[in-house]
Amino acid sequence: MHIDIDTDTCIGAGQCALAAPGVFTQDDDGYSTLLPGREDGAGDPMVREAARACPVGAITLTEPGG
Repeated sequence: MHIDIDTDTCIGAGQCALAAPGVFTQDDDGYSTLLPGREDGAGDPMVREAARACPVGAITLTEPGG
């Protein structure tokens, strides 16, 4: 899976970091970012919930080959 965060859309609500703290964090300005080495979700089952929890839909998940 590939995770994309639209940094222009992100408002820094932090719901992704709360839902999947092993994949998402917040940068110094409070906006969502991926932890190093977690760009593929690292098999964390909460990644989909984190994307759903984003109040502005800034997180897009893409499956390989599609």
